[in-house]
Amino acid sequence: MPPKSSLKIKSLADLYEMLPEEEIILLDILRQIVSENLPEYCKEKISYNVPYFYGHKGICLVWPASIPRGGIAKGVLLGFWYGKFLKDEDNYLDKGDNKRIYYKIYQSPEDIDEKAIVKLIREAVSLDQSWKSANKK
Repeated sequence: MPPKSSLKIKSLADLYEMLPEEEIILLDILRQIVSENLPEYCKEKISYNVPYFYGHKGICLVWPASIPRGGIAKGVLLGFWYGKFLKDEDNYLDKGDNKRIYYKIYQSPEDIDEKAIVKLIREAVSLDQSWKSANKK
């Protein structure tokens, strides 16, 4: 693995080459759930060396522990870029020390609650669509 400061992942293929199998499995599942539940105007790109999903603004990101600067030692983090604005009625997300990104860390595929994630994605997309509406005014 290159030194942390010089790490520059430019594609999903680059990312997958660096990850242990357990993180690849979690990353695949989470990316699939997110991709299947975002509207067509939303896109995925590699940003901060991890998959980042955005529409009018950031929606969410998937951060494996093997990638530096994610703040986690093990597992894969699903973070909602504007999590502090989500209602998260089920209190599914952890707030941690981050003022904006709220997240959940997964250690195994069995930890993943697809229903809860889809509910949060829908809420995040609704918030993202409100950013565009606010810009029109």
